[in-house]
Amino acid sequence: MSTTPTRVVSSRPAAGTGSRDPRKAALSGWIGSALEYYDFALYSLAATLIFPTIFFPAENPTVGIIASLATYAVGYVSRPVGAVVLGAYGDRHGRKKVLVFAMLLMGFATFAVGLLPTYGQVGLLAPALLVILRLIQGFAVAGELGGASAMIVEHSPDARRGFFASFSLQGTQVGSILATAVLLPLAALLPADQFGSWGWRIPFLLSAVVILAGYLIRRRVQEPPTYAAQSGTAETTRRFPLVELLRTRPGVLVRCVLMTFTNVIGMATLIFGVSFATQKGYGNGFSSSEFLWVTLVANIAAVVTIPLFGALSDRIGRRMLMAAGGVLGGVLVTGYLWAIEQGSLPLVFVCVVIVQGMFFQMWNATFATFFQEQFPMRIRVTGFAVSQNIGLMIASFFPSIFTAIAPPGSANVPLTIGLTTLGICLVSAVAALMSSDTKGTSLEDLEAQGVQRP
Repeated sequence: MSTTPTRVVSSRPAAGTGSRDPRKAALSGWIGSALEYYDFALYSLAATLIFPTIFFPAENPTVGIIASLATYAVGYVSRPVGAVVLGAYGDRHGRKKVLVFAMLLMGFATFAVGLLPTYGQVGLLAPALLVILRLIQGFAVAGELGGASAMIVEHSPDARRGFFASFSLQGTQVGSILATAVLLPLAALLPADQFGSWGWRIPFLLSAVVILAGYLIRRRVQEPPTYAAQSGTAETTRRFPLVELLRTRPGVLVRCVLMTFTNVIGMATLIFGVSFATQKGYGNGFSSSEFLWVTLVANIAAVVTIPLFGALSDRIGRRMLMAAGGVLGGVLVTGYLWAIEQGSLPLVFVCVVIVQGMFFQMWNATFATFFQEQFPMRIRVTGFAVSQNIGLMIASFFPSIFTAIAPPGSANVPLTIGLTTLGICLVSAVAALMSSDTKGTSLEDLEAQGVQRP
């Protein structure tokens, strides 16, 4: 609980700073997030479907799977560093600048992945280069959602922040759909040897388009008027944002980190679940193209439900929606993995829509607004980015842990992974219930009061 006085920033913009435009802010956040998360999701899919046999020794399938999933996790290791650096940049110099820089850096790293040599060509240099580029990806993406959602929240009317901010999350799902939609026809139409040798590179090389599109879109975004009014004042320059975050909001930071662990649902379904379904060691016999369709359907369902849950959070509050979505999703992960084990593709589709497309989105559609409301404007991007990315860094190792505790050949894999996922979700739900529900409260009132435990 902070007792430090907080300067109240007037909601009346200074002359020349413009007016609120939530629709334009939401549109720019949606488009930008879609393009940047196309890059990030593309790597996630490739790490489970392609990279184990291309960038690692093929003699031991279990080692290849774990190592490939570990490179997926490495991208999250650099995210806290990116959160600190890019969060400070966004809080001190503007939401617009950090969004442009983050997207350009992400596009460069993803394009470079498409040019990498394989393990068979250069040996250990291949995974080493892959890790470096994944670190750059993680650094870049750390500033995306924090900057985009801060931009939208600060442009939005108080009664509709949840609805408008949900579009940045919807954009991330659209990015995942784009990544899947590009990989799907390549995996389905190309012979396996051609897909493995050059076909998988095409979606990564298309990131050159992202670099250009990102620059054109993000350079036109206007700063929120309240932020523009205080920009350059002592409020934004008196100390490094991370120092103030740790000094004034340590409890909020810890709770947001724990709430971020709800992402274990996605790790269990769309990361570990894909390996469980398609890798020969597990023996479930699904093809890569089949599970690209599963991932695609899950993300399409999420695109539909995210704005609905965002609007619902403006009506009934954010805290209970987040807690309930996490717990319900955690409960049904066992059923989803069991459906994979039964070899029933229709049942897998039903389960993934319920778990990932509905229950998880109750949390996912709401958390960006909820986290932004927990921090004052001068440290808002930093508070969001640091808490989210520390949580994601820890959560990113869950797929490798899942593979380690339930490796190929294990018995009761659905129950083992399902109960582990549920336990993590319960921790996140408790953290959400310990936080104040801020729906409908003006940002100016939150600035004046601080956000305390209920």
